[in-house]
Amino acid sequence: MSFMNIPGWIDLQVNGFKGINFSSPNLTLEDINHVNIELHKRGTVGYCPTLISSPTETYKHNLPLLSKAMSLEAGAKILGIHLEGPFLNPTNGPRGIHSENCIRNPSIKFFEKLYNLANENIALVTVAPEQPKALDLIEYISNSTHSTVSLGHTLADSKIIRDATNLGARAATHVGNGISEQINRHKNPIWTILAEDDLYGLFITDGFHLPKEFIKVALRAKKVSKFIVTSDLIHFSGMSPGNYKLNGVKVVLEPNGYFHRKNSNQLAGSTRTMMNCVNFIFSLDELAPNDIQKIAFENPLMLLKKPFRNYMFNSIKIKFKNGSFIL
Repeated sequence: MSFMNIPGWIDLQVNGFKGINFSSPNLTLEDINHVNIELHKRGTVGYCPTLISSPTETYKHNLPLLSKAMSLEAGAKILGIHLEGPFLNPTNGPRGIHSENCIRNPSIKFFEKLYNLANENIALVTVAPEQPKALDLIEYISNSTHSTVSLGHTLADSKIIRDATNLGARAATHVGNGISEQINRHKNPIWTILAEDDLYGLFITDGFHLPKEFIKVALRAKKVSKFIVTSDLIHFSGMSPGNYKLNGVKVVLEPNGYFHRKNSNQLAGSTRTMMNCVNFIFSLDELAPNDIQKIAFENPLMLLKKPFRNYMFNSIKIKFKNGSFIL
């Protein structure tokens, strides 16, 4: 058994864990502290709690609370909030699970309101660049705030994606997901995002959301320098296998972490931690162990402009044994 120099994993997209949903209007500081401790037990030392498109009252309650939670000392450290929405494409497919009623046209004024509610602690903002005034918002966020723009939940064409990148967008959220099931085989956002050298790509490598072949191609396109592993955990992750309900829909959490609609193969969310995601991508024989440190620790911090050599975490020793990463 050998020890790695990796102090743990950095996860840029955590919607919740162990029954606690960061978009719940009933979220408490105790809930967030519990998630911090539980994620740390599973190898994650830093993360971005993710707030999906929500009613205004939820933003008013949750954004100040999540900002306050950045000072919590136990467990995984909060690096800033990931605002996934509300500036997304509202059509079926790219909207994903986000409520159509909570989607908004991009607005600098409304973003400023959210930014101030979060005490400027919004680290990442996912935006669909084809929406009205989205390019203006991307330019504003990139030049006038501490936040980083990531493109996602989008059907943007290649020109709009390149325009957004030129205006300051630096990443793409869960590439290959948050898009229509049926797309043009050549003219679609995936190809442009993979080909755009200035964009980091965030990928859910849980073994369910993306096929192995897609991940291999994405790795070869983005290379280790621009590839980021993310879990996109939802609040059912960490819970016992069984039958549940999600927004009134019957869902099943299988023992292997596969979370789907009952009597259907349709995915209902991601439940596998960063440790699971890292080990799945490593099993594809595309990466050396040192590459894992880059895509699951260093790159996420680089995207958020947080120098990893100067950032203090409650570190853990990641071990590498028999071809797998373990605690």
